[in-house]
Amino acid sequence: MSDTLTRLEAGVLTLTFDRPSSRNAMTPAMYEAVHEACERADGDEAVRVLVLRGAGTDAFVSGTDITWFTGFTGADDGVAYEAAVTRVLHRLQDVRVPTLAVVRGYCLGGGLALAAACDLRAATPSARFGAPIARTLGNCLSPDTHTLLLHHFGPGRCSDMLLNARLFTGREAEAIGFVQRLAGDGELEAEVDRLVDGLRSHAPLTMWAAKTTQRRLLRQNVPDGTDIIARVYGSADFRAGAEAFVRKEKPRWTGA
Repeated sequence: MSDTLTRLEAGVLTLTFDRPSSRNAMTPAMYEAVHEACERADGDEAVRVLVLRGAGTDAFVSGTDITWFTGFTGADDGVAYEAAVTRVLHRLQDVRVPTLAVVRGYCLGGGLALAAACDLRAATPSARFGAPIARTLGNCLSPDTHTLLLHHFGPGRCSDMLLNARLFTGREAEAIGFVQRLAGDGELEAEVDRLVDGLRSHAPLTMWAAKTTQRRLLRQNVPDGTDIIARVYGSADFRAGAEAFVRKEKPRWTGA
């Protein structure tokens, strides 16, 4: 059974992450489904908007499924993982049509990166945005993901998020400008419909030009971070963090 659902209706291609019992934690197949949805959006002129959402009300995406990490044997696995996620984020940024993340509940880690790679975000006030890996897993973000978060949240808030493992509410994310439409649980779908209706009616090439220019500006100065990723994912702390997370225990960090 697939952990994603894809539907095209009235020019809107919707990809739903469908693992509500796991708070829609991302598997390799789910990341690949994002890439495939982007390919479909670019290959079908009927698609005018691409929407990402999570099944249920607990989460958009709570991060990457940690059981994936428990199979890592060293730094090379971490480098390959971050490269695979970056490939998907780049593909999402590259889509010719506007992209929208609809967020209820948790939007963490890989989920935050996916939402940040979208052009727009709609959320409820109770949504929670962050990457609390400093207290949960002990891994790190790729330079591409870090660049996205710096762009959206600014250096101070990004440091607060990553060093203090802080989660931002939907209302705080709206005040920052990360969320463009904020509505209560009962009103969110109507707000999303209004937003999508506007996007479908706007000039496709004008929107494409805006998306492409922003993407080029964001990527032009992204540094190589292979050494950073290799050190963190090859560490004893990361192995201990992944194992402790699966056992639902608190990790003990040593800095090694």
